[in-house]
Amino acid sequence: MIKVENLYSGYGKIRVLFGVSIEVPENSITAIIGPNGAGKTTLLNSIYGLADIYSGSIKLFGRDITGLESHQVTALGVGYVPQLMNVFSSLTVYENLRLAAINLSKEEFRKRLEEVFELFPVLREFLNRRAGTLSGGERRMLAIALALMKNPKVLLLDEITTDLAPIMVKRVLEKVVELKKRGITILLVEQYAHRALEIADKVYVLVSGRIKYGGSPEELKGKDLTALYFAS
Repeated sequence: MIKVENLYSGYGKIRVLFGVSIEVPENSITAIIGPNGAGKTTLLNSIYGLADIYSGSIKLFGRDITGLESHQVTALGVGYVPQLMNVFSSLTVYENLRLAAINLSKEEFRKRLEEVFELFPVLREFLNRRAGTLSGGERRMLAIALALMKNPKVLLLDEITTDLAPIMVKRVLEKVVELKKRGITILLVEQYAHRALEIADKVYVLVSGRIKYGGSPEELKGKDLTALYFAS
């Protein structure tokens, strides 16, 4: 579904990724893991049109989307949940959801809203609460719900378990697995490898802007991650 080939990208004069190639199979959870500063978020930003592409290609459903702007990528069926600033804290849960679906008719909005409530029932209870008053886990669920309002075929998820209590980590990752069961392809960036390996069908290790491993989670469990992270 997503194919990145020999990608060099970054921001202005700052080069972050060097010759990165990955493939994200349809209806799978593909995880990108690696240490802080490895370039994981830049990879998602590159796919979503938020980074500068110096060379290489990015394809979605076989179509070249290299260099497209983020709204164009969204229109092609890609949703993005960034790690930070992913909800409007001063708005209510309902206002956040309505804003995410601003181009939908009232009928279509209500339909998407029910689909979101089926996945995240807690959001129905908090419709009139300001997003800034939600717990960390509830805000992550709202952030995912905002992306789902656009009915994406692919979701890019950036560090969605960071700073969450263990019980909320479990709940959020269960929702990610449920999304896959509903036919949504997931590309997940996760700093904590063990969390990603629990749910991923495929995993890549990104270190210092370069791919050090690509394959099954089961095979990676038998490798020394520390050695991979610090290999030259």
